[in-house]
Amino acid sequence: MILKTIIMAGGEGSRLRPITCGRPKPMVPVANRPMMAHIVDLLRKHGFTEIGVTLQYKPEYIRSYFGNGAEFQVNMRYFVEEVPLGTAGSVKNAQSFLDQTFLVISGDALTDIDLSRAVEFHRKKGALATLVLTRVNCPLEYGVVIIDSGGAITRFLEKPAWGEVFSDTVNTGIYVLEPEVLDYIPPGEMFDFSKDLFPLLLREKKPLFGVVLPGYWCDVGNLAQYVQAHQDVLAGRVQTLLPAQELAPGIWAGQGVEIHPQARIKGPVLIGDNSYIGKEAGIEPYTVIGNGCLLQEKALLKRAVLWNNVYVGTGARLSGAVVCSRVQVHAGAEVYEGAVIGSDSVLQERSVIKPDVKLWPNKLVEAGGVVNSSLVWGTRWPKKIFGLEGVTGLFNVEITPDYATRLGAAFGAALGGGSELAVSADSYPSSQIIKEALAAGLQSTGAKVYDLGMVITPMHRFAVRCLKLAGGVHVKISHRRPDQVTLVFLNGKGGNISRSMERKVETLFSREDFPRVDVSRLKPREFVSGITESYLNGLLGKIELASLRKARMRLILAYDPRNLGTFVEALGQALQVEIENLDLSGSEDFPLSWENYLENLSYLAEKVYTGGANAGAIIDPNADRLVLVDERGRIIRDSLLTVLLALITLKAHREPVIVPVTAPRAVEKLAQRYGGRVVRTKTALPDFLEKVLGQGENHQDNSGMPGQFLLNFDALGALTGILSFAAQNRVSLGDLVDEVPSFYMSQKEVPVSWEAKGRVIRSLIEQPPEEEMELLDGVKVFHPNGWALVLPDPEEPVCRVFSEGVSMEIAESLADFYTEKIQRLLSTN
Repeated sequence: MILKTIIMAGGEGSRLRPITCGRPKPMVPVANRPMMAHIVDLLRKHGFTEIGVTLQYKPEYIRSYFGNGAEFQVNMRYFVEEVPLGTAGSVKNAQSFLDQTFLVISGDALTDIDLSRAVEFHRKKGALATLVLTRVNCPLEYGVVIIDSGGAITRFLEKPAWGEVFSDTVNTGIYVLEPEVLDYIPPGEMFDFSKDLFPLLLREKKPLFGVVLPGYWCDVGNLAQYVQAHQDVLAGRVQTLLPAQELAPGIWAGQGVEIHPQARIKGPVLIGDNSYIGKEAGIEPYTVIGNGCLLQEKALLKRAVLWNNVYVGTGARLSGAVVCSRVQVHAGAEVYEGAVIGSDSVLQERSVIKPDVKLWPNKLVEAGGVVNSSLVWGTRWPKKIFGLEGVTGLFNVEITPDYATRLGAAFGAALGGGSELAVSADSYPSSQIIKEALAAGLQSTGAKVYDLGMVITPMHRFAVRCLKLAGGVHVKISHRRPDQVTLVFLNGKGGNISRSMERKVETLFSREDFPRVDVSRLKPREFVSGITESYLNGLLGKIELASLRKARMRLILAYDPRNLGTFVEALGQALQVEIENLDLSGSEDFPLSWENYLENLSYLAEKVYTGGANAGAIIDPNADRLVLVDERGRIIRDSLLTVLLALITLKAHREPVIVPVTAPRAVEKLAQRYGGRVVRTKTALPDFLEKVLGQGENHQDNSGMPGQFLLNFDALGALTGILSFAAQNRVSLGDLVDEVPSFYMSQKEVPVSWEAKGRVIRSLIEQPPEEEMELLDGVKVFHPNGWALVLPDPEEPVCRVFSEGVSMEIAESLADFYTEKIQRLLSTN
């Protein structure tokens, strides 16, 4: 006869929070399968295939996973408690199903005890109830049981103190019962097996027995036991099925797992289906990795438990931690022993989670943040999603197609229904995917979308103005990291949207408060042709072309031909310039980061000098950044490039020169020399752009030179403009550099937490120096021999210190002075 079984699966598992937030305890995974699935396997092994399941907390979770049990080769019925009834009361609720001897077992424990032996003992003794017992080292958290030599129970105590401990034999929560026992349980009332029913049966001298059986048993009552259960599975201490194959001794992997040849794995470990282990990633013994996880290069896991779809960034370290589903652990983050990260949480770069800290689901830890205590309340995303240049994040981790669709809808709603907007992307697959999702979000609000195709940022700016659109969004690979994408949001002038518009988009995005139009009001996307030719002709129309062609210059460039090739080659032919590309384009899938390009500057400078070229340049893939090399091999970048552009602007136009507050005072010296005027602006791109556009972006003054908009925000426009100016005036790039007054600058950064930034800036202002102070952007203090600027970074937990002096020694001493001052302010608090 097939015995019937009751699985008690109504537990909420409050002691296991936050891993039980949103799911019943029996559905918490152990070795990549719900705990209850291990119990079902054990029951089937012993022939218990008729199963009733008592449910109370989130019953749909268990029902949807197990269904009628056919997938697990058993038959399942469910009995839901409308109100909590206790362990015995829940079984009483299934009385209609229990018409013969039956087994009761918890769905939230892990065991391989021989259930058949328990039933055999029960029948042999003629018991009304048999308790399966086991021996434990510390019985304080269990029901302690005393039995005589024949197995009859003589005494028991639920969760005793040490002074009450009289045995190490405890109740496992596994019972063999006769249906008559249900008559002792009152219907519809809270009634417990250990506290109520068994003491009652003992008092009435009913045949109540206990049998001590060998085997593994763990009730997984706390987080430490949860981690230990995984280690016991991997160590083979419990006999249970693993959803994987053994690739090598102690290394178990599911289907579709990809492991880089240079990854380091020491068994025993379990790796779930479709997970990826990156180059030089390390997995130490007793680590469990769920399905669909991604471990990037040099990530390190030690005795960690990862649930499904967890992202672990480059160089991140997890030791003895539990990381729930869909958590993002970004590059350089650290999670220590006993910590638990709830589902859908995000640990940004270099964040630290200290030992035993618990993060409830949907938490965000900012970059560089250190969490010393558990976080229960809060939200997943910060209110501010816009950074220095737009919205930037890891592709398919932070910025997913779904995220981009909602962001597009928020932007469309912010500009008003029916707005005409452009979308574009560079040539890389991740950018293209996000662009498609973004366009769908814009269209869903009724916007008319013009698709510019695969372009570069300056061309998108040009197209928005040329087509007289309300704005646009360009999606590109981040210049910092090729696995990130950046969404650049533009206004109708081709500049970045204002701070107020950013806040409006953020508010709509966070609330998801954007309208969806009826299908009759949807407007089809229009694909724009010929815009590349118009952009290039626009560049050529702003320079003195004849002089440049006559110069027959030779350039050595470093750029990614996959994205810039079309534009650079066309310009080279039109200008009759010979171009050699060093092609430092990186892998087939990703371009180099801007930092990687800059590492090749010395090589480029040597090539230009020894090769007799007129100039060299590094151009980033979207033509947003430029570094020059003159014919003598001197590198022109950052502040020197800013001053060079100011020099050319003053000599060509004699118009106000717009420079950021960080620019050296050499700009003022040049303005005095050429009778011009300097206007300083904030360093943030939207502020800089707004100020330049306010001067008239199409200003040319019949000088054969593009205006400051192109010189500062279009690498191709700046390169052609500088070369044209040199050719027109019959000077070399080096001659122009020689005209730049000498200046000495230093830059440092100080780690400052997000919480402390405001206090640091306030303290600097409240302790004014004797020297002049300026608060245009950050805190700028003018000293007799130089100046220093303390500027809080909007994207990272740091403050940056810029300084300039009459000598390099003074510039560095000013930077050191304010760096130390910030550190003192932090230490006093």
